[in-house]
Amino acid sequence: MDSRPIGVFDSGVGGLTALRELRRILPGERFVYFGDTGRVPYGPKGRETILRYARQDVAFLRAFDPKAIVIACGTVSANALGELTAENDLPIFGVVEPAVQAAVRATRNRKVGLIGTAASIRSGAYEKALAEIDPAVTVTAKACPLFVPLVENGRFRPGDKMAELAVEEYLTPVKAAGVDTLVLGCTHYPLLAELIGRFMGPEVTLIDTGAACADAAAKALGEMDLLGDAQVGELRCFVSDAPQDFAVLADLFLGETVEGAVERVEIEKY
Repeated sequence: MDSRPIGVFDSGVGGLTALRELRRILPGERFVYFGDTGRVPYGPKGRETILRYARQDVAFLRAFDPKAIVIACGTVSANALGELTAENDLPIFGVVEPAVQAAVRATRNRKVGLIGTAASIRSGAYEKALAEIDPAVTVTAKACPLFVPLVENGRFRPGDKMAELAVEEYLTPVKAAGVDTLVLGCTHYPLLAELIGRFMGPEVTLIDTGAACADAAAKALGEMDLLGDAQVGELRCFVSDAPQDFAVLADLFLGETVEGAVERVEIEKY
């Protein structure tokens, strides 16, 4: 048994979708979450910038002596997982591989849709991982650069005209391709899942990358005998911008109040 915390990070609030699932599966674990809200979104940025940010995020979390780190960010997972894994002597989990495995299990016609940030789509990481598992799967990929800013500003609910218009604009060609499975390749996107599901139709299975990653990480930690044995878990949240703004959205996405636990950190120091 290992009582050290699990570190989780994302460019903003999207990683809370993965954290919520982790908290559900591992209720007795201690978690330290970092949302880089001062530099969100990562998606439009170049790979070197993403890698630099990710290294700082990991360096900050390592100050808490974590037993593992979960990259609850599709952009970082797609662009920097290899480097981060090579540079750190602890388990680091990304969202790409678990999501791809879930998509292959779910698809019936071997036509899979993929949406993500510009950097994630540009990396080709999801397509490469899919091809390695099942070369017969065809992928229709689409970058959706407005989704993260919409979510970060609370614009994701049914009836929000701006969000609905963005969903229609981005997903029309994906739907036209006849996919029966859609990978939500960014942990912000499950917050738009209701709108996306309505547009794509009930016959299309949505793959939540954060949930898939949480399941895989929990299983791996159990196999490595790294799970804790506390009866009640803990959560500390850190951001690089205004804590109060994060706290409002965190309450919605986690289903629990975190206002008193949110602290601001100067991430550029790491």
